[in-house]
Amino acid sequence: MARLQKLFRTLRRRPTASRVGLRRRTLAQPPKDWGREDELRAILVEDPNDIAAFNELVDLVRTRIREAQEHEWHVDNLRGDVPEDPRDAAERAANDAVWALSEELAGNPRAWHPLIELARLSIHEDRDGAMRRLTTAVERDHSGVALAEGIKTLREVDAPADALALGVGHWRPKEHTPEAGKQLIKAAIEAGRLAEAKRHFEALAEHPDTGYVGRVRAELEGLLGD
Repeated sequence: MARLQKLFRTLRRRPTASRVGLRRRTLAQPPKDWGREDELRAILVEDPNDIAAFNELVDLVRTRIREAQEHEWHVDNLRGDVPEDPRDAAERAANDAVWALSEELAGNPRAWHPLIELARLSIHEDRDGAMRRLTTAVERDHSGVALAEGIKTLREVDAPADALALGVGHWRPKEHTPEAGKQLIKAAIEAGRLAEAKRHFEALAEHPDTGYVGRVRAELEGLLGD
């Protein structure tokens, strides 16, 4: 378990812009992707909403934890123990690590994507807390991207009514990306509120990017019927 504990300590330490390449002296062989981890963490310090960098770091962490768990499982088997399924243990450990990373980044007042990740991880155990995190994420972002991601997150856990409530309270058709409107319309359809979905569909026309709006409207027309 030493490698796993060391990984958690690494994930929980406070990031600074000058961390790249700085490591404590250790006799242990560092993972081959340690340098890339530092690069990704430095990117996220500068922009905690860089979704591509966040996802790559999460994938790196999950892979490393899965390998550590599989190693521990084989060691326990050799000792004659009966360990739990390493896949289940790895999933829980990885979620804990992603939670720690997201919580760390969410301390930045500009961060909205880490809050959405925290909401996604907590939605089944703490619906109210997840909704508060999504609301804060939406309020931190003026482009509507956070709103689109927040609505999509709720739709993916079969909570279209909550998604609709989040969207109706924050959507600004003239200012927000049309993607936010698209997610809101889909949430209304899934919630069985077709008339409301059609009203939001018409409101999309208020956005000045007519080309973008046209593509979104073409995608949605088949879902609305006549």
